[in-house]
Amino acid sequence: MKSTPSKFGKTPHQPSLWTRADALKVHADDPTTTQPLVSANFPVLSDEVFIWDTMPLRDIDGNITSVDGWSVIFTLTADRHPNDPQYLDQNGNYDVIRDWNDRHGRAKMYYWFSRTGKDWKLGGRVMAEGVSPTVREWAGTPILLNEQGEVDLYYTAVTPGATIVKVRGRVVTTEHGVSLVGFEKVKPLFEADGKMYQTEAQNAFWGFRDPWPFRDPKDGKLYMLFEGNVAGERGSHKVGKAEIGDVPPGYEEVGNSRFQTACVGIAVARDEDGDDWEMLPPLLTAIGVNDQTERPHFVFQDGKYYLFTISHTFTYADGVTGPDGVYGFVADSLFGPYVPLNGSGLVLGNPSSQPFQTYSHCVMPNGLVTSFIDSVPTDDTGTQIRIGGTEAPTVGIKIKGLQTFVVAEYDYGYIPPMLDVTLK
Repeated sequence: MKSTPSKFGKTPHQPSLWTRADALKVHADDPTTTQPLVSANFPVLSDEVFIWDTMPLRDIDGNITSVDGWSVIFTLTADRHPNDPQYLDQNGNYDVIRDWNDRHGRAKMYYWFSRTGKDWKLGGRVMAEGVSPTVREWAGTPILLNEQGEVDLYYTAVTPGATIVKVRGRVVTTEHGVSLVGFEKVKPLFEADGKMYQTEAQNAFWGFRDPWPFRDPKDGKLYMLFEGNVAGERGSHKVGKAEIGDVPPGYEEVGNSRFQTACVGIAVARDEDGDDWEMLPPLLTAIGVNDQTERPHFVFQDGKYYLFTISHTFTYADGVTGPDGVYGFVADSLFGPYVPLNGSGLVLGNPSSQPFQTYSHCVMPNGLVTSFIDSVPTDDTGTQIRIGGTEAPTVGIKIKGLQTFVVAEYDYGYIPPMLDVTLK
């Protein structure tokens, strides 16, 4: 991909490549990069709703933030339907797997609060019905703006289309809990352009979502990461020598991997309020490797840029594979070049014995990694599973240069604040 001119001057980067050679180094079940087994006896946050992607309240620098001693998380949420006839099997039993698999079509943004950084209490919907301009409210990022409790929620408005949007409201606290007020006017920000980022017209399976705004610690500008696919008609992409990388003999064939075109997108704000954005070329592409680089986010540590993203086994291209989990890359500057952590990119994957136990990992600056429970086997054959739809155990990792190491496991849904803001 060539750099394109920007209103800020010539675009300062070429996208870094996650190559097929890198992906060949992915090794499942390495204990230093594998999530501990989740017990089938896990607790559930709520019997009334499923939750999945978890978005802790944070400041623009990435610090997980509590307000007047209350921690707050936002989650993608959908009602459970144990008594709905469409989710009952022929014997009248609740088909929770089908209900879970249908959740994306009715995803809404909810919030939860806690005094302990766990033991979450359900607050309710963030936006009233009809506020969001589309049917689905998909993942994003809540940013605490100031000591008045103002919050900008960046998220993805989906169906029809997919638009990065934001809505502003306010967090209010009492001795007994937290409420959210406002969140009444959704502002569209930008959509895929078909020149740098693939559109639905170019590919019915395209992705464009998961905004994560941040302030660059070095240049002070406001930017945003997001998930995308490289622009172009589906099947038209070339998997060349650069995308293949340095592979051993016999691995030069790429099969149908031209259909995998994931990228980590970036935009820069033209204003300080984050209302006006310009998309830039991707920071990272995975053409010929993977078709999804979801929920990209940064940890800034030791003067380096640690870029994390999540991906699935089923979105890998022909000839390469890896576990569901979080993948990471590191650079010395915002625009790279980025190299894969641990040589492969794999930072925290599910064990092969429980390949779908967790997903949607978020790496926080304190090294804690939150995720949700998807499904856990309840027998030795793996044919019987228990659906999660709740918070997974938090995992601790240590980031050291170009490597990461799993070092700890904590309670379910443990998301402690890094700083507390007293509202005025």
